[in-house]
Amino acid sequence: MEKEQLLKMMNGSEKESLMRTLEIDFVDVGDDFLVARMPVTPKLHQPDGVLHGGATFALAESVGSAAAYLFNKTKNPMVRGIEMSGNHLKGISEGFVYAKAIAIHNGRTTQIWEIKVTNEAGDLISSCKLTTLTLPKK
Repeated sequence: MEKEQLLKMMNGSEKESLMRTLEIDFVDVGDDFLVARMPVTPKLHQPDGVLHGGATFALAESVGSAAAYLFNKTKNPMVRGIEMSGNHLKGISEGFVYAKAIAIHNGRTTQIWEIKVTNEAGDLISSCKLTTLTLPKK
């Protein structure tokens, strides 16, 4: 499938969800990575006016879980995040953040994803790690 078709499919798969609420869109995909972006607006700020870490984690888990689904070798997989960790390194109060998921381990049932969240200039905002579990849908 062509890159643009794949991104269109990935962006059209979520009707009413947290991803739509946070305005997360998939913007790039390659042989071993998936990138999503999210606008940083006041509705995603913590009280002191910078991006809330929970919103950052929601972006990271969304792109990591989608990558686990996209790059999975199982037919019709069910993917669930089972552990998430991360460090918030820099604040941001406007613009976009980008999350790029790359597999550290892409096994049959468990996968580990490194997700770097950056601003539009490429500065590292957060560094996250997501472990996913993949099982066949019943």
